[in-house]
Amino acid sequence: YTSFVASRCLFLEFQAINTNSLSFSGPRRGNAFLRLQPVPMRFAVCCSAKQDTVEKVCEIVKKQLAVPEGTEVCGTTKFSDLGADSLDTVEIVMGLEEEFQISVEETSAQAIATVEDAATLIDKLVSAKSS
Repeated sequence: YTSFVASRCLFLEFQAINTNSLSFSGPRRGNAFLRLQPVPMRFAVCCSAKQDTVEKVCEIVKKQLAVPEGTEVCGTTKFSDLGADSLDTVEIVMGLEEEFQISVEETSAQAIATVEDAATLIDKLVSAKSS
């Protein structure tokens, strides 16, 4: 696999492996044999939100949670990992609504756990608003 590191957040590009083809050699002295057979990729993990949206959300989250200077916040950062409780999450959503001039439904707000979740929802709502 290939890995990329950006701003201390790890993004992985990987190849799916069919574990049904995993095999071990019989008991021998000394050497074990492991064979993994790659299969075509069936799914991909990607960032669907715009990078500038993710960056704005990161700044709002840092501000709302008073994150200490030097603490890294990126798309994969979970609000709970930054010490946010449910009230903090509501305040984050309110800050996002104000910044992006959108309205987030309660059910959608409850599904937000990471910066990326918030940014993806924002892009979707902004797109729907401009249509």
